[in-house]
Amino acid sequence: MSFDNKVAIVTGAGSGFGAATARLFAARGAAVVASDINLDGAEQTAAAIEQSGGSAIAVKTDVRRSEDMQALIAAACDRFGGIDVVVNNAGLGHRAAPMHELSEADYDLVFDTNTKSIFWSVKYAVPKLIERGGGAIVNVASIGAKRPRPLGAAYNASKGAVATMTRAVAAELARHKIRVNAVCPLASETGFFKTTGIEKLSDKARERMISEVPLRRLTEPRDVANAIVFLASEQAEFLTGILLDVDGGKGI
Repeated sequence: MSFDNKVAIVTGAGSGFGAATARLFAARGAAVVASDINLDGAEQTAAAIEQSGGSAIAVKTDVRRSEDMQALIAAACDRFGGIDVVVNNAGLGHRAAPMHELSEADYDLVFDTNTKSIFWSVKYAVPKLIERGGGAIVNVASIGAKRPRPLGAAYNASKGAVATMTRAVAAELARHKIRVNAVCPLASETGFFKTTGIEKLSDKARERMISEVPLRRLTEPRDVANAIVFLASEQAEFLTGILLDVDGGKGI
C-alpha cells in the first residue's frame, strides 16, 4: 500500500487519530501536511515524520474559518505541488448533557468544527484534486452518526451530517475520479474523552462500556489510521460513499 509521490493533508494532526494517520501516510511514502489549531501539536507530528525520514510540514488551521482552509490548501500546493488525499479529521464533542441544556455557542462550535469544516475543505480542495486527475477524501464521522446515544445530541447530529455529506459528495465527485468515504469510530481515549466527560466515568462504568464491545476494548488511534489509509489507497479504488465502522463489532 504505497503513497509514493502522493501528498496527503490531515486536519487535527496534532494528536490522537490525526497524528496516527499522518504518521502512517508518511510511513507509506506520502508527503504530509499536518494541520491543527494547535500548532505545537502539528509541529511535533511533522517533526516526528521528518525524523523518521519522511517529508512533512505543519500548518496552523482553524477549520471553521474559510480563510484558514484556503491557506491550508495553498500551503500544501506551494510546498508539494498539489494534493492527492484530504483527511477531514479535526473535530470535537461537547459536555455530556441533554440538548435542551446546551447553549447556542455549544451547538455552533460543534457544528462549525465538525461539519462546516468539511464544506470549506471540499470547496477549496476539490479543484486541486481535479487538477491531479482525481484523488481521495476521507472524513471522520462516528458510530454516533448511526447509533446515537443520550447526552450527545448535537455531536451525534453533526456526525450524522458528516455521514450524509460524505455520501452526497461521493455521488457528485465520482465523475472526477475523486472517491469520498468516511470512518465511523467508537469512542477512544483521546482528547474527546476530556471534552465529553467520559474520562470521569467510574472504573465500573468504563468496564461496562468495554464489555459491550465484542473485541473488548475501545478504539485506538492506530485502528482509525489503518482504516483511513486503506480507504485512501488504490486497494479501495472501487469504494466510494462508504461509512466504515471502526468499532470492534459494537454495531453487531
